[in-house]
Amino acid sequence: MPQEEISPRASLAVIGQWFQQMAIWLVVEQRVHIKQKVLRHKPSDKLKDCLINMLAGGSGLVETNLRVRPDRAIQVAFGRTACAEQSTLSDTLNACTAENVNQMRTAINLILRQHGRCCQHPYEKEWQLLDVDVTGMPAGRLGEGVTKGYFAGEKNRRGRQLGRVLASWYAEIVVDKLYTGKRQLDTSLPELVLQAENALELNESQRCRTILRVDGGGGKDENINWMLNRHYQVSVKAKNWHRSAKLADSVVTWYADPKMPDRELGWATKLFPYAQPTRQLVLRKRKQNGRWSFHALIFTLTDPMLFELLGQAVPTSPTDEQVLIAALHFYDLRGGGLETQNKSDKQGLGLSRRNKHRFAAQEMLVLLAQLAHNLIIWTRNELATTHPRFRQYGILRTVRDVFHIPGSIQMTPQHSIGQITLNSKHPLAAAFQQSFSAQLACYDLSLILGEN
Repeated sequence: MPQEEISPRASLAVIGQWFQQMAIWLVVEQRVHIKQKVLRHKPSDKLKDCLINMLAGGSGLVETNLRVRPDRAIQVAFGRTACAEQSTLSDTLNACTAENVNQMRTAINLILRQHGRCCQHPYEKEWQLLDVDVTGMPAGRLGEGVTKGYFAGEKNRRGRQLGRVLASWYAEIVVDKLYTGKRQLDTSLPELVLQAENALELNESQRCRTILRVDGGGGKDENINWMLNRHYQVSVKAKNWHRSAKLADSVVTWYADPKMPDRELGWATKLFPYAQPTRQLVLRKRKQNGRWSFHALIFTLTDPMLFELLGQAVPTSPTDEQVLIAALHFYDLRGGGLETQNKSDKQGLGLSRRNKHRFAAQEMLVLLAQLAHNLIIWTRNELATTHPRFRQYGILRTVRDVFHIPGSIQMTPQHSIGQITLNSKHPLAAAFQQSFSAQLACYDLSLILGEN
């Protein structure tokens, strides 16, 4: 006799079944081998429990006991028959080594190549855009790799840094790499880009069609020359403020930014010589003491590229002012790309609220969050094919609203799911059912609406 379970997140059970159909976790099981004695749950199973907890909205491991362990239907949907207790999950994470972290990174790269849209990017037709940056991960002072460093808006704070590469057109994370608190983008940029090259399997012709958009923290001359010599297109803010001030001296005409009238921009006429030809603009803004602050933007993008990337028609004869504004506004869009995704993951996946003492344990959690992020993005894309409004949903809203549609789940004695019924009164239930019902029907699983 089928057994019916009521779940406050029946829609997440659908995602669990989809997750199994794509054989995503099989890749992890085949490649990640944590040396730990098995009593009841394999180490790979406990890593999966951590992932399910993230998708269920759990900010810390302790929430596994509240969100996953009581919800047998969710366990079965993701291919588990039970959920490990949170203390044993913590023990498994603590047993992880640097080798296990590399194994997980390899598995995530393989999953990304199989299912990520960024890996199927049509380079011959469109430009690939990768945003690169680091974001602070505050932590207790006793953790491995926890040091004083730069953490936005917080003085004398300790923690670690998370280096990240985002395929911005697709909102997919290509690379997540954990560093000590003192490590900033200026020293980690080449490593992050090389890891992105490996994940995306970029050859030279594809690198020529890839734009690296980088914050001023990575704008050292050595880094800019390194990116140019690897044939990337770049849009990067120079780190050297002395250089920016000198370039500002060569600006002939300043133009007001229509979006921010208190800042002005102009072309540098005496260019600093980099390894490849570049265009260089200077941005200035009046400080409270009346003096100017200067920043220089170094880029290789042509006029047609700039307007194309902004989704604007290319003027017949673009003026200097139009090109300057286009270059600046394209760079400004990084705030709506990588910075937005960083904030979304910290809010929606609790990225900065899970702190482990051991460095390898913390990085394993980071990689699980990377996989969770991409799975959420792929879910959102699937929903958007039938209901475009879902394209506007971020990580937090997807986890909080889309993955928490209540309903009932029918399970067989063989630990399989035959039917999932979503509560029709939920505002998103009908759209969710329309997006996934046909797909699940291929696997003899029905997804219907009803009243619970």
